Amino acid sequence: MDHYDSQQTNDYMQPEEDWDRDLLLDPAWEKQQRKTFTAWCNSHLRKAGTQIENIEEDFRDGLKLMLLLEVISGERLAKPERGKMRVHKISNVNKALDFIASKGVKLVSIGAEEIVDGNVKMTLGMIWTIILRFAIQDISVEETSAKEGLLLWCQRKTAPYKNVNIQNFHISWKDGLGFCALIHRHRPELIDYGKLRKDDPLTNLNTAFDVAEKFLDIPKMLDAEDIVGTARPDEKAIMTYVSSFYHAFSGAQKAETAANRICKVLAVNQENEQLMEDYEKLASDLLEWIRRTIPWLENRVPENTMHAMQQKLEDFRDYRRLHKPPKVQEKCQLEINFNTLQTKLRLSNRPAFMPSEGRMVSDINNAWGCLEQAEKGYEEWLLNEIRRLERFDHLAEKFRQKASIHEAWTDGKEAMLRQKDYETATLSEIKALLKKHEAFESDLAAHQDRVEQIAAIAQELNELDYYDSPSVNARCQKICDQWDNLGALTQKRREALERTEKLLETIDQLYLEYAKRAAPFNNWMEGAMEDLQDTFIVHTIEEIQGLTTAHEQFKATLPDADKERLAILGIHNEVSKIVQTYHVNMAGTNPYTTITPQEINGKWDHVRQLVPRRDQALTEEHARQQHNERLRKQFGAQANVIGPWIQTKMEEIGRISIEMHGTLEDQLSHLRQYEKSIVNYKPKIDLLECDHQLIQEALIFDNKHTNYTMEHIRVGWEQLLTTIARTINEVENQILTRDAKGISQEQMNEFRASFNHFDRKKTGMMDTDDFRACLISMGYNMGEAEFARIMSIVDPNRLGVVTFQAFIDFMSRETADTDTADQVMASFKILAGDKNYITVDELRRELPPDQAEYCIARMAPYAGPDSVPGALDYMSFSTALYGESDL
Repeated sequence: MDHYDSQQTNDYMQPEEDWDRDLLLDPAWEKQQRKTFTAWCNSHLRKAGTQIENIEEDFRDGLKLMLLLEVISGERLAKPERGKMRVHKISNVNKALDFIASKGVKLVSIGAEEIVDGNVKMTLGMIWTIILRFAIQDISVEETSAKEGLLLWCQRKTAPYKNVNIQNFHISWKDGLGFCALIHRHRPELIDYGKLRKDDPLTNLNTAFDVAEKFLDIPKMLDAEDIVGTARPDEKAIMTYVSSFYHAFSGAQKAETAANRICKVLAVNQENEQLMEDYEKLASDLLEWIRRTIPWLENRVPENTMHAMQQKLEDFRDYRRLHKPPKVQEKCQLEINFNTLQTKLRLSNRPAFMPSEGRMVSDINNAWGCLEQAEKGYEEWLLNEIRRLERFDHLAEKFRQKASIHEAWTDGKEAMLRQKDYETATLSEIKALLKKHEAFESDLAAHQDRVEQIAAIAQELNELDYYDSPSVNARCQKICDQWDNLGALTQKRREALERTEKLLETIDQLYLEYAKRAAPFNNWMEGAMEDLQDTFIVHTIEEIQGLTTAHEQFKATLPDADKERLAILGIHNEVSKIVQTYHVNMAGTNPYTTITPQEINGKWDHVRQLVPRRDQALTEEHARQQHNERLRKQFGAQANVIGPWIQTKMEEIGRISIEMHGTLEDQLSHLRQYEKSIVNYKPKIDLLECDHQLIQEALIFDNKHTNYTMEHIRVGWEQLLTTIARTINEVENQILTRDAKGISQEQMNEFRASFNHFDRKKTGMMDTDDFRACLISMGYNMGEAEFARIMSIVDPNRLGVVTFQAFIDFMSRETADTDTADQVMASFKILAGDKNYITVDELRRELPPDQAEYCIARMAPYAGPDSVPGALDYMSFSTALYGESDL
């Protein structure tokens, strides 16, 4: 610990007991302090026409010590004692020490007697205390002062220089590059820094000391040999010498600050103009895309084929996955750019930005709303149309199958009914013909249901507006006409047979029984074949299980049916036996029916072949429905997690934006963490999209395992992304406003508390009545005209609500006008000096070329003093830079 260490408080000397514990002052440090402190004192004493030679001897009488304090403070001390006695000297030194104490310096273990006696340690400690108070204490850089402020200033100034790393006030300066860098930073023409070498410290130190003394009027306070030859140079000597550089360059620093402030204003103006151009282009492109997209979404003209409708569905999926998401981001970015631009314009005291006609944010929102309205229900319409076309194909195929079966059955029936065979037949033949006709009528009645089914299917296709309805109707009409004709022919033949029935007496009951039992059994087999070959369409496990159950029930009837078949064949065999036994002339055929045993056996074999095929078809469909059920459950499980997660994040973001926990930076950090977690959640959304596509490709139309649809998830996700981006932008604008207006965290908390109290609906916005009540509670007493003026500031778009950003802009603006005026006046005075105007040449000299010309162009419409053409007075200067304001 050094003998004369300073502190950040007003105690500049250590307690006495610390002095007693310290060793003697290092001889090398004492030598450096003697030379440095002597040179520093002489740099001030020469202003009074005097100097000192021996620091401990020349201050013993107190006269030059009092004179030194008067020069560096600019104040008059008490009249000194002119006597030569010890008591006079002690009196003068005490007057000097009392003056130092009056400046808030606490002197510890330093008394007038030690100074009068020539105590080197005490004398150097006193001079160090004076240097700290009058040369170092008032140094302030970015909220740090004294030693830390001086060190930070040195670090900032030397940061761009290679081989310079200022960390302290001792060994960091041994190679001399730090001193050379300070001089080159402010006066680059005095030193060729590129030729300096780190391994030649003596040359570097002597160069810096000589240049400082010759050109900067800073006396040589150190010896290069002493610094190089000391392991650790004296910190106080280095600080004293470096403080002289700080005070020498402080004037140049102020001019640089003013120039930087003007450059910043010009850069902000140029940036704002670029933002306006970017907004106009982005808004035009987005509106044009919406204009082209809406007619496509509003086109609900269905296609006639399944392939065409599925292509429409695929195009819509590409739109949702590929085309719309970038536009959602563009819309969000457009709103963010607009809000940021308005905030920057308000901070620059510029008028609010008004986009071109039809390109307002509200216009874009309205157009987007129309897009969403056109999009709403489009996917559902596509799926319904696909389902309708699927239903069409199923009904049409069913119609064709039943029609083909019926047409095959009716083939030749009209010719049979028109025969006149009963005219030449015997009595037995007549009776056989009559029985045969009765069997035909039974068969005809059995086919009545099929004809009605064909007509019902055709009617349903007509009601569903099937595109090929004309051909279906023509075929159905042909079947109905033929059916009516068969009915008429059947009735006519019966009447003919009944007229000859009286002539007939005998009939073979066995043939009749065969015919009666063979006909329904034949019809049953035909119906079974038709059912086994019937196509089916199901959408759930329950439906396919129902079909499977019905098929199992059908298979359970096969043993009884086989018994009936054997019984019918037994009747035929009995007939054959009778014919053979009694030599009946039956011409080898059953007169009552055309159904032969071979035909029955053939159809029965066909039925047995169709059963396993039906089993396989039902098994495959059951597996497909199980797969579909797994897809439903998989989608439902993810959707039931993602849906509540999105809602929770929306609520949490809302709470963060209105609560007052921590600083705005804390809120912004919290929001960015939420944004990161939300972006990281995107793969789960994509996975859900993949599952949803699999469901649609499988033509699954409902899902009992979740209430969330993919549309709900998409809309919620887009709202979540937009909300987090908009909320982050609002907090960034609040930080921008707070920093620009100098609002403290406590003020921000007060503003937020007032806003939340009067945000009665908890929507993050106050309506007009709530905002009026808030102003009244804060002491405003305004009429309708004043309130209308305030509303035009906080709600320039006349939306009828006040956001928190607009609220803090208004509250900070109430106190910020005077601060802006002071900044403009400070810049003007530094650049203008003692004059009351600034010339064009001065602007070109102080500012970068591009920004100087931009400023001069802005100043062109404003006239300066008549005696100095092309110059600007203060009002013209402030108006040119900052625009029309209350300045």
